[in-house]
Amino acid sequence: MIQLTRLNNTRLAVNSDLIKYVEEAPDTVITLLSGEKLVVRETTEQVIERVRDFRRSVLIAPEPAASADGSPPEPASASAAEGRSRG
Repeated sequence: MIQLTRLNNTRLAVNSDLIKYVEEAPDTVITLLSGEKLVVRETTEQVIERVRDFRRSVLIAPEPAASADGSPPEPASASAAEGRSRG
C-alpha cells in the first residue's frame, strides 16, 4: 500500500495493485480498477515513484536473522511440525 494525501490534507493508503491509471488534469486523479476516482495532492510522478518504492520493498525483503548459535533459522513450518510430532 502507498500513502497519499487528499486535497483536504487527510492521509489515505491505497492498494497500488488496484490502480488502473493516474492522470493530471490539473489535479492528480487516480482511477482504480473499480472505477472509483481519488484526487490527491501528489503529482503523477510522485505516485509512480511511491508505487515503485513499495514494490521494490516487497521484492527485496530482508533476509531472516541467524539464531544465537549462528545457525540459520528453521522455516516456521518445520519447527511447527516438530512440535506436533513431539506430542
